[in-house]
Amino acid sequence: MAFTLYSLLQAALLCVNAIAVLHEERFLKNIGWGTDQGVDGFGEEPGIKSQLRNLIRSVRTVMRVPLIIVNSIAIVLLLLFG
Repeated sequence: MAFTLYSLLQAALLCVNAIAVLHEERFLKNIGWGTDQGVDGFGEEPGIKSQLRNLIRSVRTVMRVPLIIVNSIAIVLLLLFG
């Protein structure tokens, strides 16, 4: 299997899909990343944990419909071109 631009884009798509399916009550709460654990003070710099939690939440919120479309296009391309 050759390393192409398409395979790189497909790997990025799989990573975004993996982030989008993380469920807060099932997975994130078990490792201490639930919504009630992250109370940051006003004026304080957000830590790595809160930034990652915000990234996961925003990917789940914003990328829901575009991921359906991009996944459908990727599936059709794989079916057409093998």
